Amino acid sequence: MPGLLLTATMSDKPDISEVTSFDKTKLKKTETQEKNPLPTKETIEQEKKDAS
Repeated sequence: MPGLLLTATMSDKPDISEVTSFDKTKLKKTETQEKNPLPTKETIEQEKKDAS
């Protein structure tokens, strides 16, 4: 098509202004809880005994 202009839109370039002005002090401290903790060696040994 003649006269078609391609211009970069805002979505083409990431907007990092919000990231650079981010204030970490506004974040709340949370206690992380493992959703799926790995079994201990004892648990694995017990399950092996139960299976056989």
